[in-house]
Amino acid sequence: MARKGRKAPTGRIRLGMVGGGEGAFIGAVHRIASRLDDRYELVAGALSSTPDKARRSGEALGLAADRIYDDFASMAKREAAREDGVEAVAIVTPNHVHAAAASAFLKAGIHVICDKPLTTTLKDALKLKALAEESGRVFMVTHNYSGYPMVRQARAMVAAGEIGEVRVVQVEYAQDWLTEKLEDSGQKQADWRVDPARSGAGGCVGDIGTHAHHLAGFITGLEVKELCAELTTFVPGRRLDDNVQILLRYGNGARGMLWASQVAPGNENALKLRVYGTKGGLEWRQEHPNQLVFSPLGKPVQTLSRGMGYADGAASRVTRIPSGHPEGYLEAFATLYSEAAAAIQAARTGKKPDKAVMFPGVDDGVAGVAFIEAAVRSSGKGAAWVKLKSAG
Repeated sequence: MARKGRKAPTGRIRLGMVGGGEGAFIGAVHRIASRLDDRYELVAGALSSTPDKARRSGEALGLAADRIYDDFASMAKREAAREDGVEAVAIVTPNHVHAAAASAFLKAGIHVICDKPLTTTLKDALKLKALAEESGRVFMVTHNYSGYPMVRQARAMVAAGEIGEVRVVQVEYAQDWLTEKLEDSGQKQADWRVDPARSGAGGCVGDIGTHAHHLAGFITGLEVKELCAELTTFVPGRRLDDNVQILLRYGNGARGMLWASQVAPGNENALKLRVYGTKGGLEWRQEHPNQLVFSPLGKPVQTLSRGMGYADGAASRVTRIPSGHPEGYLEAFATLYSEAAAAIQAARTGKKPDKAVMFPGVDDGVAGVAFIEAAVRSSGKGAAWVKLKSAG
C-alpha cells in the first residue's frame, strides 16, 4: 500500500482536500484548523463534484492549476505518483462520498482525515476499517469536541477514579436551525442533511447525535451495548429524523440518556454532558467550553477553568493561551489536526507518536455508524431495545 521511490517528506504535511469548495461551511473550518498550529500546507484538492466549481474553488485557494482535480479518484492516483504528492487528505464531503474517497486514498498509501459519520452503512464502515488497518496509514475521524482541553480534563478525571464508578450518563445536543423546512429554500447545508441518499438512514441522529454519543464515550471510556431509540420527524414532508431520544445501557451497568434535536428553538449548538459516579459528578457545556463543573460527593461544587494550574496535564498539553483568554471550536478542531500531525510525522520514520497523543480513529468511526444503525433499527421496531452490532 505504501508509495515507493519517493523521498522521505519533511517540514509541513502536504495536505489535500476532497469537498469543501464554494458554499461549504466545514471545508473552511478544516483549512483553518489545519493551519492554526502550522503543521500542514494545503497543496491539492478535488473541492466539488461539479468540475467548474472545483476549478473556481481551487483557484480561490491559490492551488496550482495541475493540482485542482475534477474528482477524488484522479486526485488519489495522480497525487500518489508525484514526488511532492499529498501525504494526507481531508474528506469533507456529504456522508455518502466518505467510504469511496477514503478507500481510494488509503489504497494510494495516503493518510486520511475524514468527517463523521465515517460512512452511511455499517457494512461500508467495517470494510473501511479493514482497509485502514491493512494500509497502516493514519486515519482520523473528526469528532472535534474531543479536542477541547476541559473535555480532556474530564476524561482524565474519570480515568483516575475521581468520580468513582460511573453510574449515570446524560448527554444532549440541541439546535434550532431546522425548526422550519429550511431545505425547501435551497440552503445547501440543510438540503443534503435531510436527503437519505447523501446523509444515510439517520438525519439528526447521524449529524449531531453521533457527536453526543462519541463525547460520552470519550469522557467515560464506556461502550454502549444496547439502546432504545425513538427517532421523530416533526417537520411535515422532511425525509429524515429531526429529533432523537435514546436510552442507553453501558457495558459496566451504567445507564444513560441521549437527546439530540435540530428543532429546539432557542438552542444554537447546545452540546452538554453530565456524568455521575459513586464519588461525584462532572458537567461540561460546549457553549462554555473553558469550564468544567466538578461535584465531589459531600463537598462544595468546584468550577475548574482551562489554563488554571490545577488542570490536569491532559488539558494543559492541548492549551495554547493563558487562562482568561477563551479557546473554542476552531482551537479544538485544530487540536485534532495537530494530534494527527504528530502521528503522521512519526510515521514518516516508521515510529509511533508519543503515548499522550490521542484522536478519534477508524474504530470510533465504526462505533458511530453502529450507533446510528442501532438507533434507526430500534426506532423502526417501535423503540425496542437492540444491541449494537459492533459491541460484540
